[in-house]
Amino acid sequence: MKKETVILLVAIAFLVGFITGATVAILKGTKGSEETAMVQRPQMSPAGAPALALPSRDSIEEASQIQTLKEMVKRDPKNLAAWVELGNLYFDSHQPKEAIEAYSQYLTVKPDNPDVRTDMGIMYRKLGQFDRAIEEFRKAAQSDPRHANSRYNIGIVLLHDKEDMKGAIHAWEEYLKVDPNSERAQRIRTQIEKMKAMPAPSK
Repeated sequence: MKKETVILLVAIAFLVGFITGATVAILKGTKGSEETAMVQRPQMSPAGAPALALPSRDSIEEASQIQTLKEMVKRDPKNLAAWVELGNLYFDSHQPKEAIEAYSQYLTVKPDNPDVRTDMGIMYRKLGQFDRAIEEFRKAAQSDPRHANSRYNIGIVLLHDKEDMKGAIHAWEEYLKVDPNSERAQRIRTQIEKMKAMPAPSK
């Protein structure tokens, strides 16, 4: 069986196994929740008139908060809490480059924070820089031997972005060592069994 076919089958099996828990999305480290899709609110418009692309109240408030935090870190570049919150706002508003810059400012002072580094890795993945994302996740895992999210994310990127099934299995086996009993762990364990049962790709 060709490698492409095996990868496709694995991807389909993974999606089916994980869709109910929305665990296909990478988990955020800092906020402890999964990254979810933004849903645009419908805008009311007069009959026959084209809908206007009006900014939502949330986006206006978000932009205001970002501006406030930018002014704070400009006045006090050592305000680490403000750098993290700024990074989180950029994360949530899908601005990966800006999020990485904010997280980098924090990590320059506190490089061993696995949650912040995991969030930064997710932003590198969003930019399509998969190797850099994996590098950041591995740094996070090294800084905290019990950090589950970074190990989980390594498996996600290896399987879905790098098409490295063997590497993903190894990453998730490492993940299960630190989180063996959660609901997500049970789904991961089932998925590993399915992946191992699949025929090896032909060269």
